[in-house]
Amino acid sequence: MILTKWQLPNRSCRPASTLQDELDQLFGQAFGRTRESVLSGWSPALDLYDNAEKTVVKAELPGLKKEDINISLQDGVLTVSGERKEEKEFETAETYRSERLLGRFQRSIRLPSPVETDKIKATYTDGVLTVTLPKTEAAKPKNIPVNVN
Repeated sequence: MILTKWQLPNRSCRPASTLQDELDQLFGQAFGRTRESVLSGWSPALDLYDNAEKTVVKAELPGLKKEDINISLQDGVLTVSGERKEEKEFETAETYRSERLLGRFQRSIRLPSPVETDKIKATYTDGVLTVTLPKTEAAKPKNIPVNVN
């Protein structure tokens, strides 16, 4: 058996996160699950990327059909929800081992910037949901020229 010393992840290159994000991460490290997953049954892994033009959210949803996924945006909070259902083929079978979590899930994440709601696009490929949210013009960074007198 190999023991590895636990080290605090390097966060120097990441933007500051909210207290809620920090608590969720701490809870997940301690118990291997997030606060949301304990309360709702399961919770998909989710990544958020942000650049000057857009915000992109990716969620791992293996085994779901696109009809089982719901996406909503309200007051700057993106919510991905749905349900992973038990396979009909095995409903009456005796279970010897069950590790895949089933049931309803919901993940909500506050977006870092305002987005163009009518230009949001969502794709679902190979079990990964990608939601692309273009930023509003007001949220995009502006270059301001400096005049020399």
